[in-house]
Amino acid sequence: MLIKHYFINKIAHSSYILAGSDVCAVIDPQRDTDIYIKEARALGVEITHILQTHLHADFVSGQLDLAEKTDAKIYVAKSAECTFGHVALSEGDTIEIEDILIKVLETPGHTPEHLCFVVSDTTRGEAPVCAFVGDTLFVGDVGRPDLFPDMAEELAGKLYRSLFDKILKLPDFCEVLPAHGAGSLCGRAMGAKWRSTIGYERKYNAALQIKDKAEFIKSLTEDMPPAPDHFSRSTDINRKGAALVSQLPRMKELNAEAFKEMIEKENVAVVDTRSYLAFGSQHIPGSWSLDYNSNLPTFAGWVLPVDKDLLVVSDSFREAEKTNVWLRRVGQDRIAGYLDGGIPAWVTNGYKTNYITQISAEDLHKMVTGSSTFVLIDVRAPLEFEDGHIEGAVNIPVADLRERHSELKKKDAIIMICSSGNRSSLGVSILRQHGFKNLYNVAGGMTGYSAAGYAKRCTVCQNPHGSRFYTDVKEVRIHFKQ
Repeated sequence: MLIKHYFINKIAHSSYILAGSDVCAVIDPQRDTDIYIKEARALGVEITHILQTHLHADFVSGQLDLAEKTDAKIYVAKSAECTFGHVALSEGDTIEIEDILIKVLETPGHTPEHLCFVVSDTTRGEAPVCAFVGDTLFVGDVGRPDLFPDMAEELAGKLYRSLFDKILKLPDFCEVLPAHGAGSLCGRAMGAKWRSTIGYERKYNAALQIKDKAEFIKSLTEDMPPAPDHFSRSTDINRKGAALVSQLPRMKELNAEAFKEMIEKENVAVVDTRSYLAFGSQHIPGSWSLDYNSNLPTFAGWVLPVDKDLLVVSDSFREAEKTNVWLRRVGQDRIAGYLDGGIPAWVTNGYKTNYITQISAEDLHKMVTGSSTFVLIDVRAPLEFEDGHIEGAVNIPVADLRERHSELKKKDAIIMICSSGNRSSLGVSILRQHGFKNLYNVAGGMTGYSAAGYAKRCTVCQNPHGSRFYTDVKEVRIHFKQ
């Protein structure tokens, strides 16, 4: 028996190959599936099984693409009520792959239809060697049960039973192989490792130390963040089955003139994936600023409209192609084209651009300690904001600006800040779409501001493996004067 692990860093998704001598299974595949086909070919095995632990919320599964390319069968929970061809699984079912025995546990909680696959290598013994636990149990955390708001308490109770009555009954030496790792929004405080053991999690996982059921439910249902927009969309797509990638329209290479014509005539949105500094210098009016090197897929799924075709502005064709892959991973399939030659081609055709003034930490500090009148909007997550912020700043998480821009006044000078400059640039682009003009972005964000000695370092910003949660802010002060 051989297990191969694959990790997508921006969405922190783990998938696996479970191989015998001649055949193998793929567990929770990503949408771009060639990686599994190449690996199977290298191992000399055939992909015959595709196992889904649950209907994933943060990405679109590659189950149908992989089945179409390999003729493998898809195995998914009966309770998921999927509308594509599949083998329906329930509690107690087993799957045999050569000398590998897979037992099915129904483990609802993170989602209503969740499964775990408990694996034994029968050549060595009957005891389970590992469990593919999906999003029920993570390294250092458990799955969040609030993706279905009307069912949050019910699912939290089911998660308690799934964990304490089923998963924790497995032997301590059984390996835990989750579907997500640190940085995913499917949990609250995941560890950086991609695997663990039942015994280690039993002893050190903070959520599993809450033995009282009522307290466990309370800990996972109070003050939880809203799920990003694409979570419910992706779940529905995965239930129905996503369109095959091979059948999606090709991203067209458009010269500046054709790009401009599409903006003027078609129902489109422009996505600019260049750095926030490049975006600030010159960008096409109405563009969304989504830096490719930031968490592009999460925010693309979260904020980009799903009822428009997308046009991409990137530094290169290669980056545009990679952007296309990331967007499809989160269910943004309407990528119509990219700007051939980028912004240089646009401006040499004499077309209009906008710009955003970038200010440094020193500039901001002079304004904060001076007599300027402005509004300082901190678009970081509340957890980051609460850890440390500039006095008088207003916390509006960046995705919320799509609606909460109405709380701001267009006549005010508005400065946007985040941890680095990326999310605040996205926030600026959102406000520009709603007619705000007197806008400034803080280059380097709170990281630069604290490095210059003007504030304490944000411990959350410093932790690259921490979750980034977005919660509602009940009361906001709009004007900041110093």
